[in-house]
Amino acid sequence: MIRPFDDQYFMKEALKQAQMAMQKQEVPVGAVIVADNTIIARAHNMTETLNDPTAHAEMLAITAATNFLGAKYLKECTLYVTLEPCAMCAAALHWAQIGKIVWGAPDPKRGFSSIGKQLLHPKTKTMSGILSDDSSILMKQFFLEKRK
Repeated sequence: MIRPFDDQYFMKEALKQAQMAMQKQEVPVGAVIVADNTIIARAHNMTETLNDPTAHAEMLAITAATNFLGAKYLKECTLYVTLEPCAMCAAALHWAQIGKIVWGAPDPKRGFSSIGKQLLHPKTKTMSGILSDDSSILMKQFFLEKRK
């Protein structure tokens, strides 16, 4: 059975957002939030553009998704994000009660896993490693360019 809308499909959509961030000289992290197999929010990092250290892709996607749904909880939604969420984003996802988080590349320095899964809502499911290499390559390219 072919499933046109699977984890890889949605992560590719998040990667498109990460590429948009990179074009704007933002750290290339992209996110989409999906409900009922439909993307209801798209976002990428905008910390530089907005001069806002909280303008991470996940935070902007949460705001867009809750506005779309007209509700503050995302219990039936899945977040696809190219990089493991940081502690701030994990805490926001906890309060939003996101149903599932799927991320590409791990973030051993700032990812919430280094602190512990208790940052997430107890009912939130997680999956990692979807298109991890693609996400990692974007991050490496970005920081190589920054160091030049």
